[in-house]
Amino acid sequence: MDVDGLISPVAGPEEQAFEAGLRPGTLAEFIGQQKVREQLTIMLEGARARGRPPDHVLLSGPPGLGKTSLAMIIARELSVPLRMTSGPAVERAGDLVAILTALSPGEVLFLDEIHRIARPAEELLYAAMEDFRVDVVLGKGPGATAIPLDIAPFTLVGATTRSGLLTGPLRDRFGFTAHMDFYDPDELTSVLNRSAGLLGVRLTGDGASEVAGRSRGTPRIANRLLRRVRDYAEVRADGIVTREVARAALRVYDVDALGLDRLDRAVLEVLVRRFGGGPVGLTTLAVAVGEEPDTVEEVAEPFLVRAGLLARTPRGRVATPAAFTHLGLDPVDGGLGRSQAPIFLLDDGEPG
Repeated sequence: MDVDGLISPVAGPEEQAFEAGLRPGTLAEFIGQQKVREQLTIMLEGARARGRPPDHVLLSGPPGLGKTSLAMIIARELSVPLRMTSGPAVERAGDLVAILTALSPGEVLFLDEIHRIARPAEELLYAAMEDFRVDVVLGKGPGATAIPLDIAPFTLVGATTRSGLLTGPLRDRFGFTAHMDFYDPDELTSVLNRSAGLLGVRLTGDGASEVAGRSRGTPRIANRLLRRVRDYAEVRADGIVTREVARAALRVYDVDALGLDRLDRAVLEVLVRRFGGGPVGLTTLAVAVGEEPDTVEEVAEPFLVRAGLLARTPRGRVATPAAFTHLGLDPVDGGLGRSQAPIFLLDDGEPG
């Protein structure tokens, strides 16, 4: 794994296989998201008491917070099979028909990145979610015939990182919707202690707190950092992950005290040192750090904005006073967006 990918909330295929051994098996084992867990517990207990599948569930939020784990837990709590697919994999309505007609009664269908499902498949999904049937169209033109097929009652669990891209009709068909929030350091410390026990890592309390503070509020990143710190502790130390060992390890992997990586710091360094804090346009900023604008906007900026280090303004990107402080500099006078040199001077020599 490259350094830039160390704090990415997205998991690759190999990491997904590794995560399987760390996923909680029940809602009681799931750490964090207390309100979501409580609501799901009530809904699932009610469904079991009625002997019917629960309402369809929509989970939204950034990657790495546990949406897939909750889908697996829902199926396990209901003692039913789980079938998993993703929006990009459902390219045609026929693909969805094949999946739906093969479902067993009460089965849970997990559809990840549901906002990326093809539009014809989405429209077919409406009737499947409401009436448990699909209409298969045979033929083309005036002679086309729609044949309704009944499907077994099921529960759809949809996950999305961009809920704003969901269409209104699709969102309205979910009986239960929940937004996953970022974790606080104490919750991440609990996640790390649990993972350390499963991995056989000797982790001290202050070591867990150090890793948690650099995990950007995301359990997936916390577990990834734990694996790298474990490697360092076994090779360069006595195998025990203490605060000092964690700091030394994450220094090697270029993850600083706030969880910023190389790209994050490059954006801040350019914005602060080269452009005096901004405002700077996205394209100019991307060229200055040698990355594509999409990479800066989608990879670096979300966390920098959430951490209060960068602000998006109509005039461009602006470094906050906290960004100057993090880089060991004194904040500029004049507030956000007023740190650039004047563009022209008036006749009396005053800046204009």
